Amino acid sequence: MPKVRVHNVTVSLDGFMAGPNQRLDAPFGDGVGWGDELHGWFVGAMEDLAAGKGGTDVEYFARGDRNIGATIMGRNMFGPQRGAWEDESWQGWWGDNPPYHHDVFVHTHHPRPTLEMAGGTTFHFTDESPEKVLGRAFEAADGKDVRIGGGAATIRQYLSAGLIDELHLAVAPMLIGRGERLLDNLGAGIDGYRVSELVGSSTVTHAVLVRR
Repeated sequence: MPKVRVHNVTVSLDGFMAGPNQRLDAPFGDGVGWGDELHGWFVGAMEDLAAGKGGTDVEYFARGDRNIGATIMGRNMFGPQRGAWEDESWQGWWGDNPPYHHDVFVHTHHPRPTLEMAGGTTFHFTDESPEKVLGRAFEAADGKDVRIGGGAATIRQYLSAGLIDELHLAVAPMLIGRGERLLDNLGAGIDGYRVSELVGSSTVTHAVLVRR
């Protein structure tokens, strides 16, 4: 049976997924950069995988793309703009050929026309409920799993609703102190999960949460 999965989500030791003031020139907020202490393991694993190398980080990184047929993400992951779209020129962080190569559903209060990109990626912008978006994503995935890509608010929304089957966290040995935390205010939504894996590498600790 197809699953709903989250992979390669990096959090600091104090639970932050991003710093404050996320914007175009600082996508992860103040004090957090791509390839630094928080995301260094991810960049290293991506490079090692491309070079044919193995290791703990590479294995967890590679799991994130296996058997994925559709992705769901929030507006904040798609781009830095907030509120109504200034125009429709922004097409994501990933250039003309995004790395998804399947249907991607973007949660936003400001829907815009479907955006077809090179390589088979199609972005759908929707203000529907998580349950309805998930139904559309499963249909698009055609028997494969659906990935929740982020950001933190979107993952929390699906966790609180008990819709995620598997969540992979990479816990980085650093403190951020402020910004956007991943696992805050989940209430009873977190009660249905348990830690099934806890594996350390030289860079991060990998934790996998699954339904009880």
